Amino acid sequence: MKKIILLLFGLFLFIGCAKPTSFQKMSGKEAQETMAQLEDYVIVDVRRKDEYESGHIPNAILVPNESIQEGNYAGLEDKEKTYFLYCRSGNRSNQAATKLTNEGYTNIIDMGGIGDWPGEIEGGN
Repeated sequence: MKKIILLLFGLFLFIGCAKPTSFQKMSGKEAQETMAQLEDYVIVDVRRKDEYESGHIPNAILVPNESIQEGNYAGLEDKEKTYFLYCRSGNRSNQAATKLTNEGYTNIIDMGGIGDWPGEIEGGN
């Protein structure tokens, strides 16, 4: 009986400490439609600064994937807010979404690459 109680305690402890490991994936079109229904969200460009400056989704903030380590990020303070992440092809946005989800962010949406975005792009030449 003692062993069962210890086993159950260990299982509950493990489950209680587990971090969420999933996030949503959407196409650019699906993300744009979802944004139209939301009042409060942030678009996050996880590319390098030079890529961001060459053209980005309007109102997107820059948080390069390489800078995402454990800690606080300007513009990403609220872990329960909805964040739409994108990069060039979808690889870095997936990496960033995984890292942020593992840090306890609960509403991360990976919308892949900027080339999939059906809306306007600002900046660049």
